Amino acid sequence: MALFLPSVLVTALWAHAEREAPRECVGALGGHPAGGEAAEAVALYPLANLSPDPERTYLADPGHLLRALRAMEAGGLTLVGLYHSHPRGPAWPSPTDARLAAYPVPYVIADLRTRMLRAYRLPEGTPVPLRLEGPHA
Repeated sequence: MALFLPSVLVTALWAHAEREAPRECVGALGGHPAGGEAAEAVALYPLANLSPDPERTYLADPGHLLRALRAMEAGGLTLVGLYHSHPRGPAWPSPTDARLAAYPVPYVIADLRTRMLRAYRLPEGTPVPLRLEGPHA
């Protein structure tokens, strides 16, 4: 499955990651299936990180996630991805990321050190093509 992120969402994702640094940020992406094995994100939902060690891991606030999922449903959207940051890198999933993965959607990782965005299917760690619009491509 490929995931398309328009420029406005890429900018919002980086802004969220930068605001939270040195803590990991976490959020959800709402959108539409784009036919076949692709999806297009059209909305970004920042979530609170409740991890006891937020500089090394993330744990999305379940209440915030539920509200985001309900807002997606009300707007005719579905969950097409989740994202979080690695403030000190790297742009690939940690063992904890893989172990805690709970949704069958791409997980986008924002590496603040190298300014790279990468997406994976977890827990397998399979790379997902990430198509970025605009100057972030």
